[in-house]
Amino acid sequence: MATPIPCNWSGVFPAATTQFDEASNVDIAATKAVQAALIRDGVHGMIALGTVGENNSLNADEKRAVLKAAVETSAKRVPIITGVSEFTTPNAVAFAKDAERLGADGLMVLPAMVYVPNAAELEHHFRTIARATSLPIMLYNNPPAYRVNIEVSTLERLAEEPNIVAIKESAPDPRRFTDIANAFGDRFILFAGLDDVAFEGLCLGARGWVSGLTNAFPKESLALYAALKAGDLEKARKIYRWFMPLLHLDAEHDLVQTIKLAEQIMGRGSERVRSPRLILSGDRRAQVTAMVKEAAATRPV
Repeated sequence: MATPIPCNWSGVFPAATTQFDEASNVDIAATKAVQAALIRDGVHGMIALGTVGENNSLNADEKRAVLKAAVETSAKRVPIITGVSEFTTPNAVAFAKDAERLGADGLMVLPAMVYVPNAAELEHHFRTIARATSLPIMLYNNPPAYRVNIEVSTLERLAEEPNIVAIKESAPDPRRFTDIANAFGDRFILFAGLDDVAFEGLCLGARGWVSGLTNAFPKESLALYAALKAGDLEKARKIYRWFMPLLHLDAEHDLVQTIKLAEQIMGRGSERVRSPRLILSGDRRAQVTAMVKEAAATRPV
């Protein structure tokens, strides 16, 4: 294994939303306002252009504009990690190079979209991107969403790349955190990537949490992290149990719509999404609205 390049990522990193105007154009001013509010609330870092940021709904120029906005908004106050989510490896390499030029602090690299790779293809994709940039890289493992798992054997080979420093683990099985720690020690920084397994991941050695619902409830997310870091399990359990109905939304297929609706109800952004996604309606909208209002009325911190 190669010695990883220095990287001190830890804490709560919201996957920030991308805001749209009524004509479905990217609204950079509104996007920057959302980003700035999260930083003011005290988040430790930010993911631009993740799943909740609707990366794959944006064209190439829009992606670069959203990333540029995040870098400008942060002004080096917190690290900005950008999602790298493309159909092909050459396109991913091109975006990674542009992200470095635009001032991103790191990359969160996803498998190539749509095509389901075998282990050799997945390794080639990640390794090629890593060798095209000097930025630190977080690999994003989400088998339910992307239909491929980054196996321990693949991670063993990718550990040869010094700038692959972190793993966002979104498998629903928390045993992955222990398996990776047993296999690699502290070679990789672990991040909990599924909101409703965040408590378990952080207890099992994750140093950070890439979160969707932080967009709507940042103070509670930060309080949960702080309680776990301080070893106050009683307080952490209280917050987590209050939060869990909303955290389950992060694991649903309509997580973008539900999180953006929650964000809007809490006065933090707009629920507008880009088609083929549509804003929630009917029973689902009523259900999520009731959940958010109940959570807001019973906030534990």
